[in-house]
Amino acid sequence: MLQGKREFMVSYLEDLQQAIENIDLGVIEEVLELLAKCREEGRFIWVMGNGGSALTASHFAVDLGKGASYGRNKRFAVFSLTESVGTITAYGNDTSYNHIFVEQLKNVVKPGDVVLALSGSGNSPNVIAALEYCKQQGITAVGLTGRGGGRLAQICDVVFRANSDHMGRIEDLHMIVVHLLTYYFMEKDSGK
Repeated sequence: MLQGKREFMVSYLEDLQQAIENIDLGVIEEVLELLAKCREEGRFIWVMGNGGSALTASHFAVDLGKGASYGRNKRFAVFSLTESVGTITAYGNDTSYNHIFVEQLKNVVKPGDVVLALSGSGNSPNVIAALEYCKQQGITAVGLTGRGGGRLAQICDVVFRANSDHMGRIEDLHMIVVHLLTYYFMEKDSGK
């Protein structure tokens, strides 16, 4: 039998609850304004991340692109750079895994667009390369990271830092932030 199951779960949830209580809603409001501006101006929102963050990026793109857009006059132009397995593996194999996001952005990103990057550590080399390119191009960058923030926190214009150093809870908080952002547009602001 597994020992300490209940104690582990209670401790994990208590730590998560404390981190949730420390979410900086001012940062979330800033991101909502950036997203609404993109929608109003017909600008693109580009999203990226690795591993679990890649899946959260995809989830965000689906919720914003479908959930907050379907049947509405004003729609979000959003794309997750994690979606193209062919493109990602071609750059990873032929050049470097560090190029998988920046090279995609070089083809499509334009002034007025917003790039949203997720990285629990804030130091994912492929995310940082893309953000550095965006900074050089004057593209607005939003970052979701962990408490330390890493290089991502230094590059991005708006940064949400999960109040945790535990990767599981950082990812939990990032999903909560994604839902705060997308469900605001689904349930409160229809953009009509």
